[in-house]
Amino acid sequence: MFVGKTVTANEHNFLASSKFISFTTMVDDTNAAVTTDELGHKIIPAGTILPTNDANAKGILLDEIDVNEGPQVAPLVVEGWFLGKNLPVTPTAAAIIAMTTIHFKDADKLATATPAASDSSASGGSGSTPSK
Repeated sequence: MFVGKTVTANEHNFLASSKFISFTTMVDDTNAAVTTDELGHKIIPAGTILPTNDANAKGILLDEIDVNEGPQVAPLVVEGWFLGKNLPVTPTAAAIIAMTTIHFKDADKLATATPAASDSSASGGSGSTPSK
């Protein structure tokens, strides 16, 4: 009989489509997104933007990766549709721009993804009043 600690998985669906392209990448415990779970394992959560959530972003980590035992191979999605609000950290505007083949179905709801919309509304102020 196996006796062990009960672990509950807490997964969020951040994929907006079942069609995506991913490639392998190496991750290790030096990544800023590494957290420690209740068992003391160092993990990088699924949905983490790699390598960083800024203009250097290349893709989104598909699975949670345990890096407790050293560097691990991980699936990095480089093309596909996502729900940005379901990612562990909301993507920055710079990361969204850098990942040209990553699309967000809820881009209008991402607070950091709206600089272009605010620029167009600022320049189009004269067209906001109805003409008689």
